[in-house]
Amino acid sequence: MTTDDETSALPVHGVPADDVLAEVRALRERDRPTHGGRLFAYVYDPAVPGLDDLTAAAHAESAHVNGLDPTAFPSLLAMENALVGAAARLLGGGPGTVAPDVVGSVTSGGTESLILAVKAARDAHPEVTAPRIVVPASAHAAFAKAGHYLRVAVDTVPVSADTLRPDPADVAAAIGPDTVLVAASAPSYAHGVVDPVAPIAEVAAAAGVRCHVDACFGGWALPWLRRLGEPVPPFDFSVPGVTSMSVDLHKYAYAPKGVSVLLHRDPALRAPQYFAYADWPGYTMVNPVIASTRSGGPIAAAYATLRHLGEDGYLRLAAATRDAVAGLADAVRATAGLRLMAEPESTVVCLTATGDGPDLFVLVDELAARGWHTQPQLRYADLPPSVHLTVTASVAPRVAEFAGDLAAAVAAARSAGPVRLPGDLLALATALTPEALTPELVAGLAAGLGLTGGSGVPERMATVNTLLDAAPPAVRERMLVEFVGLLQRPAW
Repeated sequence: MTTDDETSALPVHGVPADDVLAEVRALRERDRPTHGGRLFAYVYDPAVPGLDDLTAAAHAESAHVNGLDPTAFPSLLAMENALVGAAARLLGGGPGTVAPDVVGSVTSGGTESLILAVKAARDAHPEVTAPRIVVPASAHAAFAKAGHYLRVAVDTVPVSADTLRPDPADVAAAIGPDTVLVAASAPSYAHGVVDPVAPIAEVAAAAGVRCHVDACFGGWALPWLRRLGEPVPPFDFSVPGVTSMSVDLHKYAYAPKGVSVLLHRDPALRAPQYFAYADWPGYTMVNPVIASTRSGGPIAAAYATLRHLGEDGYLRLAAATRDAVAGLADAVRATAGLRLMAEPESTVVCLTATGDGPDLFVLVDELAARGWHTQPQLRYADLPPSVHLTVTASVAPRVAEFAGDLAAAVAAARSAGPVRLPGDLLALATALTPEALTPELVAGLAAGLGLTGGSGVPERMATVNTLLDAAPPAVRERMLVEFVGLLQRPAW
């Protein structure tokens, strides 16, 4: 069971601390840059000097504190309640508002918040034996994950190819006797547009159904943009019929990962979220969230972030982000062959190609070769493939640099031409069913595309993305499960 391999996580003899840290830093050198405004997805960088040191110190202070029992660790309870209160006030709740009784919980991220919102809605109606939720097609995939985990059916409402939003009338038509929750996004992750929350909440309330607003992405950005004079539509607890909301603090609150807040309009709505169990000889388990043991580190780091930045700090960061979004959007408009999927109204710039434009997946590779890491999005229904840019405050100083590189990347993508899949491979992707994709077949595809555990992820992904784009969603899912499985193998 022991090994002398220098790469083993469990060597025979312990490694000195400095050497271990050097190994971690060496591994990190292969990662995308988390700071500097060149990564347009996954991380949120405010470019605030000293913030990393502060949050690392706060995390260390509470890393070994266990959120399982708030009576044993009241410091964590106090910080959680402070975070929930701050989020509630920012999102239209709290004393003196139309939602004075808002309560909430701190979770590990947006996916957990959404799963718990669905759980609370499901468990509030034990008489519904086959519960369903209604979500826009643009809703975050975590709703589908919640449905899968909780055995709740997901009814998807299409979004307009022009507005990228659902029609409230379609939402109303989708609500049935087994519907326990209706959802809206503020904004949708893919395109950054805010759904028509008020009319959606109205039709949900008329049907006696809960309405959750997924503001994981924009909940800590839209309120500050509104204070800066931007025309942000109503989306929070000020809207009648909104019963719960989620907001990620590790996004535009710029806290380290992973911290999200799930809010309910009142304690009765939150009650079914809890899990309690006493029918065993050990301690009585009471959990407001999915995890039992929880490190206090992320919560303390989030608390330190909010306290340090304050309202004035978030306003400055929102202004810098707004200006960066405007500059990036101008760069897209000025580049022949590209167009915006939607006029930006939050912190997202989403672009696609015109009819005579470059291959978007080749463009993504060309941008990556120039140090810009963007997020390709595959075609869906009548929506074309697109490129998503999550914009943070750290991007602001780099807008002009990106604009020049975008033009150069488009020219290079045009010169390279589009990806041409072999006919047999294209036929395979479009004709096979998920059941026909055996592990052996997918392994062969992966080897041909350079996706193997030994070689890691290829630097250029245009061919892979083109193959996935050609396949139906169910086939994409199976391919990706197998591809990622090939990458995630133990280091013996």
